[in-house]
Amino acid sequence: MADQAPGLLARLAADAELGVRRALLTDTDPDVRRCSARAYVPPADLLPVLLADPATRADAVRHVAPTQELATDPDSDVREAVAVHPDLPAGLRDQLAEDPDIFVRNAIAVRADTPAVMRERVVATLEPDSDLAEWMLAFARGHHSCPPAAAPPPSLSRDEAEALLTRGPVGPPSGRPGCPSRFDTPRGGL
Repeated sequence: MADQAPGLLARLAADAELGVRRALLTDTDPDVRRCSARAYVPPADLLPVLLADPATRADAVRHVAPTQELATDPDSDVREAVAVHPDLPAGLRDQLAEDPDIFVRNAIAVRADTPAVMRERVVATLEPDSDLAEWMLAFARGHHSCPPAAAPPPSLSRDEAEALLTRGPVGPPSGRPGCPSRFDTPRGGL
């Protein structure tokens, strides 16, 4: 429950009065501030504070006009938020099409206002460096696929199951029950 508390507070605050929202947006817990910034439109006077806060900066971007400063922010989440902004000027769009972060470039590639020639050029640069990055890109584009479900294990009688268990050690290859090392997983992940 503790891990869900910031999100729950933000959802409850969506219908709360301005004083409650303001208190959550300025809470000492960065997760509470971040979830609150995602939950609703913050008061205009708090936008500078939210943009200055690393925990809320990326979420506050959608409430302000995109700027050169935001488009060159060191945090790729902020640049990605600028890339998906509905009021992104063409000049910043073109600049972000050259961004070093693959997810920022992907956000530019999927924009409806990205010219076809630019889209083709950007898509050609989207070479993920891991299976996870590849899946995340596909998910962001809306055409991911989950791996097929594994076949169910065969049904065993009690005697067959006991015989199987007595044949060898039980547990992951690392010997640490329930805690396989990252080297125990075959290439490509789970």
